Amino acid sequence: MPGESKSSPREIQNYLGRISGPLLDRIDLHVEVPQVKFREISGDKTGEASVEIRGRVIAARQIQHERYAHKPKITCNARLGPKELKAFCALDDSTKELLKNAMTELNFSARAYDRILKVARTIADLAGAEKIASDHVSEAIQYRSLDRQLWA
Repeated sequence: MPGESKSSPREIQNYLGRISGPLLDRIDLHVEVPQVKFREISGDKTGEASVEIRGRVIAARQIQHERYAHKPKITCNARLGPKELKAFCALDDSTKELLKNAMTELNFSARAYDRILKVARTIADLAGAEKIASDHVSEAIQYRSLDRQLWA
């Protein structure tokens, strides 16, 4: 089938092993995007409309603009420093435990921890949630697929 890799899993692992952990840590989202099957493209089922997604993004950006209005150097969640992470990405005990377990089991770095919190804050903003919940953190962890799959 066109587009499929002819490489073995070991060859892929060796190739991806050339990407350094510190470089990978600087990428907020990394996910595997499988090839879309014809029946999925040609089916009647449709996803969320672009205009709806755009509306959620604009609303999330407005939330961030208001949240950081008193912090001139911070324009969005991605710009949060360590001090701001503690202030704006506070987690309840059960969500902290979830993240702690993921950090330990998946061997995430301290930089990955910061990235997960920032992405979780953004996911919460997109959902219109004031606080980061465990489902936001779980989703953010899922966006660390190269950490989870390739470096284990």
